[in-house]
Amino acid sequence: MGRIKSMNKTVEDLIARSNRLGADKRNTNYAGGNTSAKGTEKDPVTGEDVQLLWVKGSGGDLGTLKEQNLAVLRLDRLNALKNVYPGVEREDEMVAAFDYCLHGKGGAAPSIDTAMHGLVDAAHVDHLHPDSGIAIATAVDGEALTTKIFGDKVVWVPWRRPGFQLGMDIAAIKDANPQAVGTILGGHGITAWGATSEEAEQNSLWIIDQAEQYIAENGKAEPFGAKLPGYGALPEAERRAKAAALAPVIRGLASTDKPQLGHFSDDAVVLDFLEAAEHPRLGALGTSCPDHFLRTKVKPLILDLPADASIEDSISRLTELHTAYREDYQAYYDRHKDADSPALRGADPAIVLVPGVGMFSFGANKQTARVAGEFYINAINVMRGAEAISTYAPIEESEKFRIEYWALEEAKLARMPKPKSHATRVALVTGAASGIGKAIATRLAAEGACVVIADLNLENAQKVAEELGGSDVAVGVQADVTDEAQVSAAIDAAVLAFGGVDLVVNNAGLSISKPLLETTEKDWDLQHNVMAKGSFLVAKAAAKVMIAQGMGGDIIYISSKNSVFAGPNNIAYSATKADQAHQVRLLAAELGEHGIRVNGINPDGVVRGSGIFAGGWGAKRAAVYGVDEEKLGEYYAQRTLLKREVLPEHVANAAAVLTSNELSHTTGLHIPVDAGVAAAFLR
Repeated sequence: MGRIKSMNKTVEDLIARSNRLGADKRNTNYAGGNTSAKGTEKDPVTGEDVQLLWVKGSGGDLGTLKEQNLAVLRLDRLNALKNVYPGVEREDEMVAAFDYCLHGKGGAAPSIDTAMHGLVDAAHVDHLHPDSGIAIATAVDGEALTTKIFGDKVVWVPWRRPGFQLGMDIAAIKDANPQAVGTILGGHGITAWGATSEEAEQNSLWIIDQAEQYIAENGKAEPFGAKLPGYGALPEAERRAKAAALAPVIRGLASTDKPQLGHFSDDAVVLDFLEAAEHPRLGALGTSCPDHFLRTKVKPLILDLPADASIEDSISRLTELHTAYREDYQAYYDRHKDADSPALRGADPAIVLVPGVGMFSFGANKQTARVAGEFYINAINVMRGAEAISTYAPIEESEKFRIEYWALEEAKLARMPKPKSHATRVALVTGAASGIGKAIATRLAAEGACVVIADLNLENAQKVAEELGGSDVAVGVQADVTDEAQVSAAIDAAVLAFGGVDLVVNNAGLSISKPLLETTEKDWDLQHNVMAKGSFLVAKAAAKVMIAQGMGGDIIYISSKNSVFAGPNNIAYSATKADQAHQVRLLAAELGEHGIRVNGINPDGVVRGSGIFAGGWGAKRAAVYGVDEEKLGEYYAQRTLLKREVLPEHVANAAAVLTSNELSHTTGLHIPVDAGVAAAFLR
């Protein structure tokens, strides 16, 4: 029996409170923290009232929390778990026991923090990760500061890994301190409670505000120390140009163990931190809040060169530091592993900091990479607050390892869905705001790729990017492929948006159908500039990035049946398509040593949805063949062997297959997507 849909006001108030708290990043980081409410509902089996706990489940984000993101448990059964609790050494077993407390089907899986909410004798509980609260929690004298700032209204809880025992500890503290409204969790965050949803929210915000106010009024002016000469932020244009030059190399290093997507941030918080004298010491200490270092790893890789260091020197030093980082991470793993520890998940950094430039963050998808960066900004804010009023003292390295290589975290990772065929790949498609290009971009995004929609029309490109899922999936850029500077800017945009480029599709094109004697030099130059020259410029700029990454890549040319088939009144278009077709062969021969595959697709008769046909080409071809324009697609279909009309999506299918691992050993190939035109068979 599914859970009966409820209009329970307790749930409505919980969701509204959660959304308000999560909407302000002062209160908690993305996907961090959890909230709960206790209340009554009818048991659908007995018809009697039953006491329930609604609590944010594993995963999800408070700012966007919905009813389906809540775990619903029976309080009587949850409290009964105290009677069978085997002790802190076996507390992980209690997470599985939560499943036996669930009320009905559906909803989210209970998280590790469920006990914190269920065992505390309060109707409403908030557990949050505010920067100001964690600053107190990570100060070396955090316990004394808690008393000084909050009096007896907030109680210090020494660091303990999240779990059943922590829930019991907080419950006992509340029972022993009836005047208290919450706790500071050492090294971790805050927990607050209230008799009503409004009271719990007010108590949470009061703790956060009091911590912020104390730091602002009592903190020293330069908590990170004096400014380092030469480490200040570069001017914006210079900063972003250097970031674009370094990003592919950094992404390649961060993908040594497994491919990663990247995110770049030149937020002032990062730039100011990297200009300060204490940033090497604090960076080496690493983050403290479990949510932080699970995303950012225990510490970042920091380039120890000034802002004006050359690209060459920066790359050389980054490569050395990466080798040292991997050795250090392996040693960290070896120091703390035991017989039951999961295998090492990868020794590459998730955060790379470059003075004067900014932060490069990495993850298995764009959102994860972006959020990792956001979390490190949280960590910088925490370090600033702690250093302003005390000394930053994160949890012990051994405890970080226990969290990072927790069996429960490993199980959570194992439950994640299998990656799609193009996951972690960055694709740039030219002429992608309509027709074949849009179909290819749509298909690649559906297969897990991040896509840069490059088109002459910026507004249309941005519209398509938004349709595909917004900036965590796609971005739109303006690019005239005949202009080398614009092509370079489009590639840089891809690099700064997603970390690099793995796949480009040379699709931008146009056609002017005229007999030889009517074809002007302008007609010839325009088509050759857009398709032959444009493809060359895009392939050149993309190959430079792919080679720097050292991760291989794909270059696809959307050529044409006309590259091998001779038809009337088509000299300029067919000649430039033949040029593109031979570029495929030439580049396949040249770029193979870098693991870059170069292949082509020869479509024909793509009328519906085609920008070229809509621009007048269709009318001209229809006139050549003596058919009505609206019947042109049918005409093309009838002259094929399969008698099928070719659509943009069919070309997109070929692009997806050619760039997948299914054809990992194929390069220099042209695939016809023409429903069978014998005269265009490749020989």
